[in-house]
Amino acid sequence: MSEKSEKDLKEKQEETVEATPQEQASAETTVEAEEPTAEEKLQKELDDTKAELEKSKKEYMFLLAEFDNFRKRTLKEKSELIKNAAEGAMKDLLPVLDDFERAIQATSESNDNDVESIKEGVNLIYNKFVKYLEQKGVKAIESQDADFDTEYHEAVTTFPTDDESKKGKVIDTVQKGYVMNDKVIRHSKVVVGQ
Repeated sequence: MSEKSEKDLKEKQEETVEATPQEQASAETTVEAEEPTAEEKLQKELDDTKAELEKSKKEYMFLLAEFDNFRKRTLKEKSELIKNAAEGAMKDLLPVLDDFERAIQATSESNDNDVESIKEGVNLIYNKFVKYLEQKGVKAIESQDADFDTEYHEAVTTFPTDDESKKGKVIDTVQKGYVMNDKVIRHSKVVVGQ
């Protein structure tokens, strides 16, 4: 190779290796612009965390309001249900009440000879009422001659008896007890043999 071409080649290499101070400053600024400093990174993380916290707060407040509305609505529905729960039962009792009114009217208009018809009418009303209660799950507790059981019976008094088979058993029922769907709603008041 000639000296001149070697010299040109050497100058080109030096130009590429050595950059002017302006080119070096420009290159450093580009590198700095591409890589944020640690402070900028932390600031960006802080901003992202604040934004995420605000979003979470809004979601929390929305869910809290929604739950509060649900709670209020549920309480209102529950109070309405309690208030109107007996409506069906009372509506079904009205025909029995009508029958009692007819019986009262019939007794006031009848003479003393119609006692048997009045008894028959009252028995019909009683049977109708018992049937209604049974449809609603209410049944009388059978107590007569049964073993005394505190789950079903309430001892009003005890009565001494000589018969060993009557001891610890119900001798007399003062007031009937009732169960509704196998739950005691009124205990039988009974006299127990001792």
